[in-house]
Amino acid sequence: MLRRLLTAGLVALIAAPAVAAGTAGVAQADAVRSQELWVLNEINVPPAWQTTKGSGVTVALIDSGVNGQVSDLAGSVINGRDFTGVHTPPSDPHWGVHGTWMASLIAGHGHAGGSSGIIGVAPESRILSIRAVTDQGDPGDPTYERERPSKVQGHLAQAISYAVQRRVQVISMSLGYQGASRPVRAAIARAVAKGIVVVASSGNSGHSHGSRGNAPYSFPADYPGVLGVAAVARSGAPANFSSNNLSVEVAAPGVRVPTQGRDGQYWLVSGTSPACALTAGVAALIKSRYPSLAPALVMQAITGSTRNRPRHGYDVEVGFGTVDAAAALKLAARLVHDSSTAPGAPTAARFGGGPSAVPPVPVAPRGSRQLIIYTLLALACLAVVAASAFWLVITRSRPVDTAWPRPPQPAYGQAPPSAYGQAPPSAYGSVGPPAGSGPPAGSGAAEGPPSAPGDSWPAPGQW
Repeated sequence: MLRRLLTAGLVALIAAPAVAAGTAGVAQADAVRSQELWVLNEINVPPAWQTTKGSGVTVALIDSGVNGQVSDLAGSVINGRDFTGVHTPPSDPHWGVHGTWMASLIAGHGHAGGSSGIIGVAPESRILSIRAVTDQGDPGDPTYERERPSKVQGHLAQAISYAVQRRVQVISMSLGYQGASRPVRAAIARAVAKGIVVVASSGNSGHSHGSRGNAPYSFPADYPGVLGVAAVARSGAPANFSSNNLSVEVAAPGVRVPTQGRDGQYWLVSGTSPACALTAGVAALIKSRYPSLAPALVMQAITGSTRNRPRHGYDVEVGFGTVDAAAALKLAARLVHDSSTAPGAPTAARFGGGPSAVPPVPVAPRGSRQLIIYTLLALACLAVVAASAFWLVITRSRPVDTAWPRPPQPAYGQAPPSAYGQAPPSAYGSVGPPAGSGPPAGSGAAEGPPSAPGDSWPAPGQW
């Protein structure tokens, strides 16, 4: 059941609504270019071409395959490996349908001198086609759908690793799964570490699904280091099928976007898939002009220069706003300058003019005489400390006097002896017990505690 949910999410991306725009031909291709202009203008591509058109950049397109023989892609496609595990031949009419659409939006160069047909965002870039998913209708699609989710995502991880080995500058993935994968995440981390910009679509699950009012997350768009892309309509409003979740960072056109198909015809395609491909083309422009710019800074240039920004700066429908290619290149230029001057920059450039702006602290010269004086003082201090320690040891070793001994106490009922062996005088000068202190007549016992055997009140004068 889990496998089918993942596949359904993937197929929803691959099988985005598409309507034929007519058969291939010069007149119709010109009409296609006219229909495409709103897409290019929406993300402000024409001004960006004054700086670069993507030369020197290879974009790894991990998709269902690309037919590099169509007119608008001829000479711009490198055929990579197939990781699907099925063996559908490229000649099959259901092979590479979705992938060819996406490739034309990234690196399409038109035909008839470039004035007709689809022109991609980075028309001078090249596509490395890596097949990792199947199209609906592909003879191998039923077999692919029956694969375990872990195996399917393992194929995706292998495809990403292959792209890293081929040293591409950008990876575009117009696909998604609702479950995460540790191998895919690790492969993406390696790609980013190698300086590769990774772009992915955020999903076609629509709005406000799930327990927290957002659409399900879409992987790989939600992995760290990946630029997740949502879709907007021609009006700039979020597309009703575009997923609203926290993987969304930017948006691009995704409703009825003109593309060229594997059959050479032109199609209007809807989904977050074309939005992802267009954004990957913008990343290719930046890497072409600034090849050493780190992926995080490329993403910052794209997210920090958007147009049609949400009211509060960010929301889950369009992220930070709609991509602006020309503005992204300008911001990238500033980021290149900042990143090149910040590491190791002289302190004087940032903090008050450096050492020359602060006079040195006056320090008197020190000679040998001062050194001798300081040494003698230190020795004297050591001597005082040693003497103090010796005195403490001596005084603590003396015996301590005990307290004076207490005189012995008499036993109960006995009179205390005098200091000199004499009987103590009574209070009135007489000896013996006071008158009337004996037991009353006839009582037979004295009041008070019993005496020990043989004890009795002493006779007068017998203390």
